[in-house]
Amino acid sequence: MKKLLNLQSNYFSQLVDYSAVKKLLILMLIVVLTFIFSLSIGDSFISPLKVIAILFGNGSAFDTLIVQEFRMPRIFVSIFAGMALAISGAILQGIIRNPLASPDVIGISAGAGTAVVAFLALFSDANNSLTVSIEWMPVAAFIGALATALLVYSLAWKNGVSATRLVMIGVGIASLMQAITTLLMIIGPIYQASKANVWITGSVNSATWQQVKIIIPLVTCLFIITLLVSRHLNLQQFGDDVATSLGQHVQKTRLALLLLCTALVGSAVSFTGTIGFVGLMAPHIARKLVGSSFGSLIPASACIGAILVILADTIGRSLFDSIVVPAGVFTAAIGAPYFIYLLIKMQKR
Repeated sequence: MKKLLNLQSNYFSQLVDYSAVKKLLILMLIVVLTFIFSLSIGDSFISPLKVIAILFGNGSAFDTLIVQEFRMPRIFVSIFAGMALAISGAILQGIIRNPLASPDVIGISAGAGTAVVAFLALFSDANNSLTVSIEWMPVAAFIGALATALLVYSLAWKNGVSATRLVMIGVGIASLMQAITTLLMIIGPIYQASKANVWITGSVNSATWQQVKIIIPLVTCLFIITLLVSRHLNLQQFGDDVATSLGQHVQKTRLALLLLCTALVGSAVSFTGTIGFVGLMAPHIARKLVGSSFGSLIPASACIGAILVILADTIGRSLFDSIVVPAGVFTAAIGAPYFIYLLIKMQKR
C-alpha cells in the first residue's frame, strides 16, 4: 500500500510543475496588488487601506464614488483586455511556432480595429449614439480579426510559414488596415474621427460598467476554453508530423485555435482599441518564468498581460496632471524596442 502511494505521489509530481504553480500564485498576487495600487492612484490619491475598506463596503461616499464609478470600470477592462491580448499572443506563437508572432505585429488587431471603426461609422446616429446594441461590437471585431488572420496566414504560406515572410506580410496588412481606418475617419462625421481615434492608439478612458459586464464573462469563457485545449497547443510545438502521429488533426486544430485567438483579440479591441505589443511581450516574459508548457504558460501570460495594461493605464492617467495619455502609447514605447531585439536575436541564429 505504501509503495502504491509513493508511485501515485511520484506520478502526480511529474504531472504538476510545483515551481510553475508557485510562480503563478505570485503572479496572481501581483495582479491583486497592482489592482489596489491602480485604484489608489489618480487626481485624488486614496490610500490602499481605504481602497481595501471600500472594496469591503466601507469608506466615505466621496472616495467610494471615485473608486467605484471612475477607476474600477477602466481597471477591470484593463485586466481582461490585457488577459485576452496576452493569451491570443501565446496561442498565435504556438500555432505558428514563431516567437515574433503576435496579433498586433501581424495585423490581426488592426483588422479588428478597422471592423470596430466601420461598425461605429455604420451604426451611429447624428447624436453620436449607437443605433444597435453595444453587444454587437465584439462580433464586428471578431469578424475583422478573423478575416485579417486568414488573409495574413494564407499569403504567408509557401511550403510552410517562415518568420520573415510572416512578419513582412503582417506589417503590410496592418498598414493596409490602418489606411482603411483613416479613410473611414475622413469620410465619416467629424465626431466620429475623435471616437475612432481611440481604436488607433488603444485606451480604456471610455470604459463603463456596461462594457465590464460584457468583457468579463466573454474573456473568462475564452480563457477556460484555452486552458482546456492547451494540450493541443503543446502537440503543435512538435511539428505537423509528430502531432499527426499522435492522433491530432493538425489543420482542423490549427483553424480552431486561430478562431479562438481572433475571438480573444476581438474581445479586447472592442473596448480598448489596438493596445500594441502586449500579445508579443507577455508570452515571452511568461515563458521565461514558467516554461513552455501551455498549461502554465496560458495563465502566466494572462496575469502578465493584465499587469502590463493596468500599469500602462495607471501611468497614462497619473504621470501628467491635465493630460490622459492612452495606455497603448506606453505599451508601444516598451514593445517596439523589444520586438526589434527579438528580430535581431532571431537573425543571429
